[in-house]
Amino acid sequence: MLIGVLFLLCLASVPLARGRLGALAELDLRASWILLAGLAAQILVISVFPGGAGALHTGAHLASYACIAAFVAANWARVPFLWLIALGGALNLAAIAANGGVMPADPAALAAAGIATPAGEFSNSTAVAGAKLQFLGDVLWLPSSWPVHNVFSIGDVLIVAGAFLALHTISGSRLALRALATLPPVPQPAG
Repeated sequence: MLIGVLFLLCLASVPLARGRLGALAELDLRASWILLAGLAAQILVISVFPGGAGALHTGAHLASYACIAAFVAANWARVPFLWLIALGGALNLAAIAANGGVMPADPAALAAAGIATPAGEFSNSTAVAGAKLQFLGDVLWLPSSWPVHNVFSIGDVLIVAGAFLALHTISGSRLALRALATLPPVPQPAG
């Protein structure tokens, strides 16, 4: 929920910076359906059916990242700052894949955010014994006294920062940052 609220705030900031939200509708995206499928899988596994089968949930969670990666590949040069959003997603995926399909969360961060994982339910983010790549996990938090309290990762920070920069660049706002919007193409070996 935290990331969703932050995305809405990013979107709301566009007109405040004199950007044109209508420019988003003009963006020619490829394979949007696969992005929607990946996001829908994440929502279903994390929020709608958290009490389901562990292996099925883990597989669906990891497969959702494959869908999102396919969308990124199809739109790499079309969307400014997609590289930054993809980097955040890749960091999250690395932590999730290294920990059996679950984002490792710092127990102290979970406690500070007032989050408890009900026994027997799949959680996309929870304390993991012997967590691998813990530093990429949900180690940051907003305290339980805040309206939208939660734990989050450095990958999540990069995703939101990339979304903010992409929205402002696409909309032509005063906060647009075109210089870093796309990465130079990777040189291909001669042959």
